Amino acid sequence: MKYLLQTLLLLAVFTSYARQTPDHTLRSGGIERTYKLHLPEGLPDGAPLVVVLHGYGGQARPESYGMNEIADRHGFAVCYPQGEKDGRGKTCWNAGYPFQAGMAIDDVQFITELVAHLQQKHRLSGHNVFCTGMSNGGEMCYQLAVQRPRLFAAVAPVSGLMLEWLYRADDSTVPVPLFEIHGTADKTSAWEGDPENKGGWGSYLPVPLAVHHWASKDRCNRIECDTLPVGNPETGHRVVAHRFTGGTDGCEVWLYEVIGGKHSWFFDRDIDTGEELWKFFSKYIR
Repeated sequence: MKYLLQTLLLLAVFTSYARQTPDHTLRSGGIERTYKLHLPEGLPDGAPLVVVLHGYGGQARPESYGMNEIADRHGFAVCYPQGEKDGRGKTCWNAGYPFQAGMAIDDVQFITELVAHLQQKHRLSGHNVFCTGMSNGGEMCYQLAVQRPRLFAAVAPVSGLMLEWLYRADDSTVPVPLFEIHGTADKTSAWEGDPENKGGWGSYLPVPLAVHHWASKDRCNRIECDTLPVGNPETGHRVVAHRFTGGTDGCEVWLYEVIGGKHSWFFDRDIDTGEELWKFFSKYIR
């Protein structure tokens, strides 16, 4: 009976999310792409938009991120695009991993077209558009900020990393606020980086170096550090907030260092990830 009740509860949750976040399609790059969209009730014209990108092998599942509730609370639209399959048969974003060399999907183009489509169809803000992503989705946040620096007012990779090829190709001079949340015990997207490509994702920078690179790009001239309250005193981790401020046009770069944290979205355990993301994004509402 206990497991039946749990199953029924989960089914009710999934049904609720499906009703709140229906499926849609958009043709991009010659193929039908899919996405889910949540529009809070009574959302006014010109409302902000947050794009949420899933991780490698993942699905566009709103229940995995808790962002619908944040959107309802603060009044913004939230979109969950779905990545296509790579040569391994895994759903993903084409972030330039070595094993994605033959992948023809252009996800930068897709996301750019998707944002324009949503802005026009739902009368969303032309400026107040933000992007966050988990893991592989975090890599896409870095790539979009480099290759489409005017598309998003700010980006926030979670357990993401900056690949070395992107770092070396980065010649953009447009400042983009960035917020990274990352665990120091992450074994998938290693905090200390992977210059020798031992993990197979390609060479990538240590997380602090990538964030410092971004703070330098945005010309931040001050740094503040503090420790956040632990979300769950029994199982949570200490979170050290590094904030680089004073950047061009008010740009800031944040790094939340989750001490002992693993490869995770960290939702509802160490911090309320959705609330922290919106706290950062809302600084750039115009």
